[in-house]
Amino acid sequence: MCDFFNWIFRKKKQSFREDEEIMKKFLVVGLGNIGEKYHNTRHNIGFKILDFFALKEAITFETVKLADKANYKLKGRTFIFIKPNTYMNLSGKAVKYWLEKEKIPLENLLIITDDLNLPFGALRLKTKGSDGGHNGLKDIQEKLNTNKYNRFRFGISDDFGKGRQIDYVLGEWTASENDKLDERLNKSIEIIKSFGLSGMNNTMNGFNGK
Repeated sequence: MCDFFNWIFRKKKQSFREDEEIMKKFLVVGLGNIGEKYHNTRHNIGFKILDFFALKEAITFETVKLADKANYKLKGRTFIFIKPNTYMNLSGKAVKYWLEKEKIPLENLLIITDDLNLPFGALRLKTKGSDGGHNGLKDIQEKLNTNKYNRFRFGISDDFGKGRQIDYVLGEWTASENDKLDERLNKSIEIIKSFGLSGMNNTMNGFNGK
């Protein structure tokens, strides 16, 4: 009888440890388009932020199923970074696959995206919302069947003429914007780390509007 209760106790302890480990894993997704011609465009800020993070922390991306992927560990947390290689409009396929593959809860997902409705360099975090006409977010919402997922929006402004939106978002940063990008990218790294260490609510309180 004692052996049976010991077995039950060990199973519960093992299950608790597994659940605890799952809650310490985070999926951070930078949205963008693959290919050199898109590398320095406004629409690719999600890729750019993760590439900047990788450069600063000396981590390397490798090409895997549906994405380029890198792992980063910090204070007992595991961050899994992916840059979908499905092109922007099919981003949800990669997000759904890696959430399920790594058994990461939805609340530990963070999507990094550009936002025309914010001034250049403005940083905003939200736990839910509409896709705002963004094709990447639209596909993620469809694949996950919910709009309740964390997103980190990087403002690219809407400084374009009528009918020029596509040219603008797929255009490269101006010299003036490039001069200011490093400071914003460093702040973005702080946001990602805070998301894993302090949680989404504390991160929103600490960084929204900064």
